[in-house]
This record gives sequence, structure tokens and C-alpha cells, in this order.
Amino acid sequence: MSTVLHPVIVVGAGPTGLTLAIDLAQRGVRVVLIDGDARRAKGLPSAGSKAICFAKRTLEVWDKLGGVRGGLGQRMVDKGVPWNVGRVFLQDDEVYSFNLQAGQTSERPAFINLQQYYAEEYLMDRAKELASGDSSLIDIRLGHTVKSITQDALQATLAVASSSGDYEISANYVVACDGSKSTIKRSLGLESQGRTFQDRFLIADVRMTADFPTERWFWFDPPFHPNQSVLLHRQPDNVWRIDFQLGWDADPEEEKKPERIKPRITEMLRKAFPDKASTNIDFELVWASVYTFACSRMEKFVHDRVIFAGDAAHGVSPFGARGANSGVQDAENLAWKLARVLGGKSPRAFIDSYGTEREYAADDNIKQSTRSTDFITPKSEISHVFRRAVLDLARQHPFARSLVNSGRLSTATYLRASSLHTADEAGDVFPDSALAVGSVVSTNTQGEFTTLQKEGVTYLIRPDGHVAARWLHPTELLLQAARDKASGGMTC
Repeated sequence: MSTVLHPVIVVGAGPTGLTLAIDLAQRGVRVVLIDGDARRAKGLPSAGSKAICFAKRTLEVWDKLGGVRGGLGQRMVDKGVPWNVGRVFLQDDEVYSFNLQAGQTSERPAFINLQQYYAEEYLMDRAKELASGDSSLIDIRLGHTVKSITQDALQATLAVASSSGDYEISANYVVACDGSKSTIKRSLGLESQGRTFQDRFLIADVRMTADFPTERWFWFDPPFHPNQSVLLHRQPDNVWRIDFQLGWDADPEEEKKPERIKPRITEMLRKAFPDKASTNIDFELVWASVYTFACSRMEKFVHDRVIFAGDAAHGVSPFGARGANSGVQDAENLAWKLARVLGGKSPRAFIDSYGTEREYAADDNIKQSTRSTDFITPKSEISHVFRRAVLDLARQHPFARSLVNSGRLSTATYLRASSLHTADEAGDVFPDSALAVGSVVSTNTQGEFTTLQKEGVTYLIRPDGHVAARWLHPTELLLQAARDKASGGMTC
């Protein structure tokens, strides 16, 4: 048994765990990153594309993580498929379209589509940069499987299995980013609570050369899949993501078989794009999975020395791209707080604010996801009547379009109720990366807090981009008090 007490162990090398490990390392915190996936241990990508839709906010988080080839955010954008336009159809008629970038000033697109294995590859490259050299800040242990965890008042200890033997390893804090089937959650006797929706969807990733628009297309009751819903998205490498609603009675194992999937796709191409049908588009089935809608979260994300993030802490239905994106926001929220506590700049109780804020964000994501699911998969006759009426009205009347819900797309959660924030005369607190176009007045304590002026208003911005306070007429005393409050009651 090792006698070394590490500052932080991150379990899970998905987007959440990698983002957290890199962010902590850049703040000078040494991290052990453990992942038991056998494919990762062999240098292979994870099986299947999994999450593909990454939001502007996530790209901005990754922009701050540095790395090769001009930075992580840029590398993701260069490989990914940017998109801003979505279209909603009823049967074979377009109801309306929307542009997510309209009126926005960000350098980043509203979303990019990028297979999760590419995102993980680029994040891992950055982690390996921070793992190299004499001042290595990340100890990467791939192919190491966590079996159980225990904790006391001072530390948490993992029992780990590896090809070179079993061992125990301890840290001040362990962050569980090990997914919806979290071993750490199970080992501590914890669970998530929520709602499972009685419907199933087929994910099919298809490789084909097609000149369909790089947009999000969503059909209600299309002629090629009557009484159900279908979503089409483009990914890199000429891969297209297609989601088919199947219904609750569908057999998941049968529906994953190529002989069941290929006729669905052929019929879709024939009827959705009749002007292109004569070209006889060939396609290759790359990956398929059947999933059930579910929304859930743990009651608490912080359990003494063990902290939960990403899918280990919360889960949402996939429409709206709220899973991986909210996990990255978990990591950004937690990293600066852990770094401050471990550096003696904030009290240990400061970690609890991560739980409070991200539990609130999870509730917001679950609420939005549940509303989307209820609209996409209505379960009562009155719900069906309501949806049809809304879609019919939306053809001509803009007011009805706000009621159409084919998946409310991920945005950063406003933390207006946070106990870290200071009420001010300028209005509600909100996160807004566009504030960067303002004039920076000062940056405090190694870039932790930024004071910025824009259009006559002074903003105090947290390290994770949320606005902690703002004033029309600030004083240094007000600024210092707000910094102290936002950092857990200790001077920055």
C-alpha cells in the first residue's frame, strides 16, 4: 500500500474527467487520472461515436486548456462540423427553421458535431503534454480498474486492479467521472433517482457521401417513418447520425441488427430526399445502439472526500445535447474551487458550492430534457392533439414556434441564485463569454478573478466565466467584498 497522499485522483478519462484533470494541472495541482477502459489502454478510440454535439460554451472551456495545434478549442473546431441552422418538419413539409448564431458575437459556432472519440483523443493529447517532463502534473493510468473506495475524515482510498498487480491509492479528494454505471457510486452505496420514459430510440451512424445541408433536421411523423420522430445530423468523415424513434414495444436487440436498420435508412433517403434518390446513395453502417430516455441525478454531488461529476452525477435524455456539455461545465466549475481549497486559499466547505451550483444546473437540464421528451414522445391523446395543433400553427405563426420542442439545445446554466454571488444594482447575474469584448481592468490572483468594464458597467468574473457581481459605481471595498464572497469567505 502506497503511503503517498495525492492531492486529487480523477476516475474516468471521458470528456468530463479529462477536462477536469487538465484544468487542475494547469492550476498547478498534481492529478492522478485513472481509467479502466481496455480500448483506451491499447490506444484505441472508444467504441461508437457516443456524444457528438458540443456547444459553444464547451468550446470556450476547451479554449482555456491550451494544447497543441493552436489550442484544444480550435483543434475541435478544425475537425468538427460547425452548424447553426436547424429545421423542423411535420411529415414532409418544413414547419420552420432557426439560426442559433443570429445576433451572437462569439468567435465559436453555436455547436459543432464531432465524434466523442475525437474529443477524447485531443483532450488526452493535452493531458499527455502535462504528464511529460520533470514537472509532470498528471499521472495517467490507463487500463487500471477501480474496484472499490473507502474514505475517512482526511482522505479517500481506492482499491485498483491493473495488469501489473492490485494496489491501493489515496488522495485528499477523489472525483468520480466514471459514467452512469459508476463503480465509485455503487461502492459507496449511492444511487441516482429520476424518471424513465417509455420509449426507445435507435442511433445509427452511417457513412455516405451526400451533399445534404450541414444542419440539424428533425421530423415529426415523416412519411418514411410514420407516427414517430427522426433526427439527422452530419459528423466528420462523411458520417451521418440518424436517430429513429422506435416506440416502447421495440426489441432493442432486434432493432440493432443491420438487416433491420438498413431498410429504414434506405426508405429515409428515398422519401426525405426524392430529388437525390436517383443517385442511389450507397451507405455503410458504422455503429448502432438502442437507448431508452431517462433523466436522473444523485441527491448530492459532494460526499465528503468523494465528488461526483458528469454522467456519474446526473443523466439526461440525449435530445438537446445536454449530457457531455453539462459534464464539461461540471469540470470547469469544480477545478478552480478544488485548486483554491488545496492551496489553502479557501476553506474546505467551499467545495460544497460546487455541489449546490451543479445540482441546480442538473435540475435545469433535467427540466428542459423532460419537456423535450414529453413533446417528442407524447403518451396521451390530449398530448398528441396539443402537439399536432402546435406544429400546424407553427407553419404560419411565430408565437407557436416557441412551443415546438424537438430538443431544447444546451446552453450554460445561469447561476443567479448562487450564494457566491453579490446582489447588485445592474441586474441578475449571468454567464456570458461575450463579455470578453469589454475592457479588462484587472486580473486578480493568477488569473482567478477578472474585473472588466463594458458599456459603463463593471463586472467581477469568476474563473469559470460566471459573473459574480456587477456595478454601475464600484469601489475597491465593494470589489474586495465580492471577491471574498465568491471565493468562500477568504481573501483572494
